[in-house]
Amino acid sequence: MAMAKSSRPGERGSSPTLIIAGSVLVGFFLIAVWVFTAPAAIPEQQIGEGGAVTTNDPPESVVNHSPAESVPDTSETVDDMPNDSPAEAETEDSKVPAVLETQPTGDGGLPDSISTQAELTTENREANTTDFETQAAESKEEKESLTTGVGTVAENDTTTNHASQEGSARVWKVCKFEGAQDFIPCLDNEAAIKKLRSRKHYEHRERHCPSEEELPKCLLPLPTNFKAPITWPTSRDQIWFSNVPHTQLVSYKADQNWVKVSENQQKLIFPGGGTQFKQGARHYIDFLEEAVPDIAWGKHTRVILDVGCGVASFGGYLFDKDVLAMSIAPKDEHEAQVQMALERGIPAVSAVMGTQRLVFPSNVFDAVHCARCRVPWHLDGGKLLLELNRVLRPGGFFLWSATPVYWKDEESIQIWRDTKAMVETMSWKLVAKKNDPTTKIGVAVFQKPKDNDLYNLRQPDATPPFCEPDDKADAAWYVPMNSCIHKLPTTDGARATSWPADWPLRVESTPSWLSTADKGIYGKPVTEDFRSDTEHWKRIIEKSYLQGLGIQWGSIRNVMDMKAGYGGFAAALVAQPVWVMNIVPVTEPDTLPIIYDRGFIGMYHDWCEPHSTYPRSYDLMHADHLISTLTKKCNIVNVVMEMDRILRPDGWAIFRDKVEVLKELEDIVKSLHWDIVLAYTQGEEELLVAQKRFWRPSEEASGK
Repeated sequence: MAMAKSSRPGERGSSPTLIIAGSVLVGFFLIAVWVFTAPAAIPEQQIGEGGAVTTNDPPESVVNHSPAESVPDTSETVDDMPNDSPAEAETEDSKVPAVLETQPTGDGGLPDSISTQAELTTENREANTTDFETQAAESKEEKESLTTGVGTVAENDTTTNHASQEGSARVWKVCKFEGAQDFIPCLDNEAAIKKLRSRKHYEHRERHCPSEEELPKCLLPLPTNFKAPITWPTSRDQIWFSNVPHTQLVSYKADQNWVKVSENQQKLIFPGGGTQFKQGARHYIDFLEEAVPDIAWGKHTRVILDVGCGVASFGGYLFDKDVLAMSIAPKDEHEAQVQMALERGIPAVSAVMGTQRLVFPSNVFDAVHCARCRVPWHLDGGKLLLELNRVLRPGGFFLWSATPVYWKDEESIQIWRDTKAMVETMSWKLVAKKNDPTTKIGVAVFQKPKDNDLYNLRQPDATPPFCEPDDKADAAWYVPMNSCIHKLPTTDGARATSWPADWPLRVESTPSWLSTADKGIYGKPVTEDFRSDTEHWKRIIEKSYLQGLGIQWGSIRNVMDMKAGYGGFAAALVAQPVWVMNIVPVTEPDTLPIIYDRGFIGMYHDWCEPHSTYPRSYDLMHADHLISTLTKKCNIVNVVMEMDRILRPDGWAIFRDKVEVLKELEDIVKSLHWDIVLAYTQGEEELLVAQKRFWRPSEEASGK
């Protein structure tokens, strides 16, 4: 029996014509034939309360009512985009397509005969208990409490959700403070930075988040003449100068072929060069594989960490090899380098190797790369190398291309000796040291042990020591780095005891360490959970997201899954020219190692705090049952304000959650003048699709 569909005032209600006398199977069959063979008729429509579309027509395919045609020309600048009023916000884009009712199975599975639009609200229901520990719990055991750092949020925080009080009635203002255009709240907290006792280890580049009360309650201004970004793959080579109007890096790196300004001053051009890429990034990438053929780009090596990435040309050209690089660099070390990387459509995040662990699990990166990254690996007892050792997969490679490897001056020779001595104490093996005959650039390649055999040969008093047995290697949220070596897992079926399947088989291969005895996040045995989740998202992406939401996927490149689970959303998009930053919230089951084993990248985050990315850096954000987990922890207005900071104008947000949660969230979204493209309710579940526009508050509203 079909589930009754509930609609808020102004939305389409259930249609009596859907109740077809006779066999349900025959009825569905006839509807399916009609939907996929008949031309799309335009029904007579009525405007209900609030201006939304209502109808009593038979169900029609979401594809037939795709609002993509009404998306404005993306070449327009912000100056060309008029500010829309509330009356103007109800456009053709906000029409809600009719969607066939269906009864979800509860596990994400649907009978084959049911219309594909039913997938829009079908969900995998999360279980109350699971055998996965949360990152918050793992990290809490590694430090005194989550509240020891500036701006962190305790697990038992029960701050009231102010969304209902501050939703559609909110009057937004444009931020007027210095640097507002590129503001990253947790990295630009000057008040907290001034209180630091030391900056010796880049403490001032680490996260120092303002409290909810201290967070500026305003919208960041757009750069003058901001344009919709150039699409991939052209964006790898050129971006609009007006979108990232910074010239310091152009002059500072003029002799290293990083970035140039076009002759007409309209674009920033990236020739693919770099400090170490004298013959271009492609040549350098091939040189690394020639030095160590076992690297096997895009097969054996799929996910890597690029430390001190610059403008991320290395990661950008690794896409040609089916390699996904998580590129990191400190904010402002070179002006806007990470911002330029993201504008180019290359994965990158502002992060520093300072005093805190990187926000990644242990034993997940196939390789770590450093090309003149200026990290002092040989100092402080090798603490930073030990952090690489934590995140590098057993048997993985550390690719170090820097002057100490090939220069012969006294300082370089000493740094090489000190660094080599340090890695030897960690039982890493030097597998290659080679100079490129054409560029004279050298690389040293070290390999982490595959098992504990070499560790077992160390003397009991050797330094660095082994970590204590209760030191959790995966704990990474505001956890200080530790100068010790984590022994590798040895129990049968433990994670990191074997290398994942080669790419691309890796994407759908169930990780060997997942046990049928463990309970997954949806309450089933985890291996069954994993397979069900993979099929669930494959159906949703193929049958709904790619066709029925009006999203012009050719303009989508940078995607963020705000609550990634097993990574099924990213896996279902693998054939699209996009990359996905998979976020595992710190209070959710820690499934991030699974995501890396599938060949994708991601990080831990607490959505009660701002993210470390630059403004206007993502084209699409996906929030599957995330908002309902935050309503008792933090102010949802701040969460949506953060999404507005992260999303590019004309970017998209897809929410899937409980009706009562999204009802309040929709009011906030409307106050930001985002277009509500689709709001579909089925039972207690709702799908809400919104598109951010170029709107910013007027100068009068901002108090000028």
